[in-house]
Amino acid sequence: MTILEAHYDPVLAEEIRALAKERNAVILAHNYERPEIQDVADFVGDSLGLSREAAKTEAEVIVFCGVHFMAETAAILSPQKTVLLPDLAAGCSLASTINAEQLRSWKAQHPGAVVVAYVNTTAEVKAESDYCCTSGNAVEVVNAIPADKEILFLPDMFLGAHVRRESRRENIHVWLGECHVHAGIDPEHISNMRAKHPGAEFLIHPECGCATPVVEAISAGAIDADNVHILSTEGMIKRPSQTDQDTFIVATEIGILHRLRRANPTKHFIAANDRAQCAYMKVTTLPKVRDALLHMQHRITVPDDIAARARISIERMVSIGGNSGVSPFGPEDPGE
Repeated sequence: MTILEAHYDPVLAEEIRALAKERNAVILAHNYERPEIQDVADFVGDSLGLSREAAKTEAEVIVFCGVHFMAETAAILSPQKTVLLPDLAAGCSLASTINAEQLRSWKAQHPGAVVVAYVNTTAEVKAESDYCCTSGNAVEVVNAIPADKEILFLPDMFLGAHVRRESRRENIHVWLGECHVHAGIDPEHISNMRAKHPGAEFLIHPECGCATPVVEAISAGAIDADNVHILSTEGMIKRPSQTDQDTFIVATEIGILHRLRRANPTKHFIAANDRAQCAYMKVTTLPKVRDALLHMQHRITVPDDIAARARISIERMVSIGGNSGVSPFGPEDPGE
């Protein structure tokens, strides 16, 4: 049985929903979480959408089924609420590529530069940044900064390269960090899958290691641009409803395939690399979500001084870009 096959336990799911109601809790799940976690969640989405949901929810408790930096973001935006992370082992390889001390040193080399931090960063790094962004609004955030301003973009080098191309700004310096999952999706995987499925649309996340070579190949005319779309995870979710195409090759973490298939049952979605799984996203299970609510564990907090500084960059991120980036689910829609 693969991790994409849901381990959905309806009895446990109902127990979780009952506990959530009792605790006045909302359950948020990222697109890369296990299928059964997505199915039990109140909202499923990307980092931006879930950050917005965490900020506006009236629930007293937020159970964040994602990774540590996401729960930190929710705690910063809603300091009066209790934010729970079902498993403290849910980290992020990309967030680990830069710390606050490294960022301060980089800023010292570029005095006056505006710092744009991808949301996949620690609270300490966000506190040293001017803006946060996600893959869904990174270009919008950069375009909102005066053109004469030097920009330090961190930590993802592939997303940074994408933003530099899309914004057509040469004054962007990019940190050399990467997500180990997305970096593992390379041009060879893409070539093999496109050969097996001619005519299929190719949906690629800008963090992927293949993103830069693909864009260059499009520019050279080696790849038909009509069948290639560089999209955030929420862009990928929306794309199938915008076209009559019925087959899609998806280059990102494979957890998103569940939501795509659920939303588009008559269409076909193929992983560019079926081993593109984030171990950190997959540590959260239904029993751990139940235990988080039952025992009110593990609470994520951020020191007040760091939170106050980080909140400025996060609120700028939340305010830019019009799409909510979440999909609501509930007890009436228990999943497969």
